[in-house]
Amino acid sequence: MNKMIGSLREAMEACQLRDGMTLSFHHHLRNGDQVLNQVLAQAAQMGIKGLTIQASSLFDVHAPLIDHIKSGVVTGIETNYMSGRIGRAVSEGVLQKPVRFRSHGGRPDAIDTGRVHIDIAFIAAPAADPMGNANGVAGPAACGSLGYAMSDARHADRVVIITDHMEPYPLMPASIGEENVDMVVKVDSIGDPKGIVSGTTRITRDPVGLTIARYAAQVIEHSGLLKPGFSFQTGAGGASLAVTQYLKPIMKRLGVTGSFGLGGITGYLVDMLEEGYFTSLMDVQCFDLRAVQSIRDNPRHQEVSATRYASPGARTAAVNSLDVVVLGATEIDTGFNVNVHTDSNGVIMGGSGGHSDTAAGAKLSMIVAPLFRARLPIVVDKVLCVTTPGDTVDVLVTQRGVAVNPARPELRDALKQGGLPVFDIGELKDMAERVTGKPALVRPQGRVVAEVEYRDQRIIDRIHSMG
Repeated sequence: MNKMIGSLREAMEACQLRDGMTLSFHHHLRNGDQVLNQVLAQAAQMGIKGLTIQASSLFDVHAPLIDHIKSGVVTGIETNYMSGRIGRAVSEGVLQKPVRFRSHGGRPDAIDTGRVHIDIAFIAAPAADPMGNANGVAGPAACGSLGYAMSDARHADRVVIITDHMEPYPLMPASIGEENVDMVVKVDSIGDPKGIVSGTTRITRDPVGLTIARYAAQVIEHSGLLKPGFSFQTGAGGASLAVTQYLKPIMKRLGVTGSFGLGGITGYLVDMLEEGYFTSLMDVQCFDLRAVQSIRDNPRHQEVSATRYASPGARTAAVNSLDVVVLGATEIDTGFNVNVHTDSNGVIMGGSGGHSDTAAGAKLSMIVAPLFRARLPIVVDKVLCVTTPGDTVDVLVTQRGVAVNPARPELRDALKQGGLPVFDIGELKDMAERVTGKPALVRPQGRVVAEVEYRDQRIIDRIHSMG
């Protein structure tokens, strides 16, 4: 017995795909993904209408989705992140129903509790066996962890594994188990490895970014949290990665061995694991080839589901054991609210991902950003969209100095005593505006094109169209 189906169309017919269903997809293949486009092209050929796409994230590679929206194949989108042409098209009003944004923890919580119902989960798997056991560590499109697909596999009415690399039964390890899988389809390709991972994500060489990273490492040192058992998460941006470069010698000098690194894992955290700075890595998503190799070969580098990573409804989640998280921002306002959903013109270009989850869970949530970008200040009176509320943000680090949330006076005192340049956030705003001038207020006033659902299920903001 096996669960192999001859073609994608046959699988969709066997699942009784019909108008108005919700289809889910994961984003571990990122900008190399071909599965979502393949499924929607087939749905269009079948004359299906009114689909809702429940995707953990959407990238520019998914731009064909725009035509499916225009033709009525797709009428709803729920996601954690959206970039490129799709973000701009949604901002321009291509979709009549507002997009529902969630966080990386909020999405699995909504699925696990039944608030989101998935009719069919299409799970891109770099490797699978005929019974549907699947992983992300083998095959030509290896992407590492499949953590964002696990809730979909557990709860969807039908689960279809789509792979381009078959292995004999039983595939080991199995990120997705056969007990949750209805059928398996082999296709020519599930994704372009060049878009999935591109060598190693690189530390910035920009002097501004390096100054920010050095200050950020010093904030961690003087926060009182850098002690044995220290836990840490950082993003894949150049300045965020550079924090690890400055943190390592501090940990060595203080003789600190951390407990775990968390989140989307890069080669730099792999190096820290292998050099003994951390005893384990908890990986919901691999960001580069080094991380893919490590999660395949090193038992101390473990795959975790999005539920275990960040769900607010889980009995426990790893973000709640985090000491420090380093995050970015497109804007931060004087109330420490952070925007990573839109650019300075209000155009959708991202989403929370794990931003709001980790900020809420970590003992120290730190935003690293230049004082201004393209002559636009990073600190504003009011962000265009609240992604992460200010009461969960502790510190802003820029190249000119740091600002500490007034709710953390003890942290402000500790950083001053450590010799860091500490300012009120309003002072950093004034510094930037002395260079850039005060920018004209841009706030889109069109109809609502997206709603931002916070991890506690509140709608904390709405994004309006540009027209």
